[in-house]
Amino acid sequence: MTTTEHEAPQLPFSRSNALEIPPLYAKLRSRAPLTRVVTPAGDPAWLVTSYEHVREVFRDRRFGRSHPAPEQAARISHAALQAGPTGNYETEEHDHKRMRRMLAPAFSAPRMRALGEHIHDLTQRCLDDMASAHEAAPGEPVDLTELLAFPLPVLVICELLGVPFADRGHFRQLSERIAVLDGRADGQEAMREFMAYTAELAAIKRADPQPDVISDMVAVQAEDPTFTDEDLARQAAGLLFAGHETTSTRIALGTLFLLTDLGRRDTFAADPDGQVQQTVEEILRLSATSSTGGLLRYAHEDVEIAGVRIARGDAVLVSVDAANRDETAFPEPDEFDPGRSPNVHVAFGHGAHVCIGANLARVELRTVFPALFRRFPTMRLAVDVDDIGVRTNRIAGGVESVPVLL
Repeated sequence: MTTTEHEAPQLPFSRSNALEIPPLYAKLRSRAPLTRVVTPAGDPAWLVTSYEHVREVFRDRRFGRSHPAPEQAARISHAALQAGPTGNYETEEHDHKRMRRMLAPAFSAPRMRALGEHIHDLTQRCLDDMASAHEAAPGEPVDLTELLAFPLPVLVICELLGVPFADRGHFRQLSERIAVLDGRADGQEAMREFMAYTAELAAIKRADPQPDVISDMVAVQAEDPTFTDEDLARQAAGLLFAGHETTSTRIALGTLFLLTDLGRRDTFAADPDGQVQQTVEEILRLSATSSTGGLLRYAHEDVEIAGVRIARGDAVLVSVDAANRDETAFPEPDEFDPGRSPNVHVAFGHGAHVCIGANLARVELRTVFPALFRRFPTMRLAVDVDDIGVRTNRIAGGVESVPVLL
């Protein structure tokens, strides 16, 4: 597709409701797998919308999160997180490998399976809170987001990282502020507060190590002086944010997908354990978790993708949401099909940079949905899906609330 800069479509694109993605993605993909766009921050970028080429960019080591000249880099928003280049251009690959080595044991599949029973107990605690809210006001809607979708991932990530759950109100408001797309100065101030908070936690772990991720990070720092206090604080803040934000969104959206068709709800509720694995994969495929257009990468050298020359330093937005609804990879891509097989979606990325929290997210989702629908098999939405407010000014998108009737 050839467009002049002023003709390039401006992100974010509009959509009809929380369960859809903008139809413009499919329209652009039908013309070309890469499109010149304008980011929410007003800068130029390439948008990758095809499944094949999203996977190609993820695999290609010539793309990274750092930029050869950071001060000249295009930005995708004015949020304090994931808005522009991160890391050191000279050491990005080394730093990434160190991060994976450091976190891999804590986020491994065996560790996540071992955590499964505890996640089940935490889920039951949240479901008890939902039941109590219903008993206190019978017939009134219960906010599933506030009582389950938000607190459960927070409980889990707090335990894994070694963060006091009692601090959830503090880091919740910090998380919200750093994720506002036009947050600017307030977002940057919140990020400084967030890093000060995680640095304080690291100091506590340094004096009294515990079996948690922040203690593991402190131990790595003791052996690698290039892993600075600032690096540790920023990475811990990022993990705390990412560890609850996207999973919370997927619990909320997954519930919406199951409740917008009562036949689908009843089928799942009749055999939740037998259906949960494929149902969760379909929820992951269809859940739109980006308000910025995609995951940000920069070309570290001139690259040609699908016949398009991407210049060194160009910003590239890798649209997982669009790729997961590419008709060349998924028949009837907009249909929710829990029996879909194969379902090789890219919700967690692809290749060497696949999300390190994928195992954790899957365990949480495979635990929460059977427990939720065993407890409340006739639960239904209290409002029409079109009336569910979409968070368009947040990095991870999501919804404002999911009011349900128990």
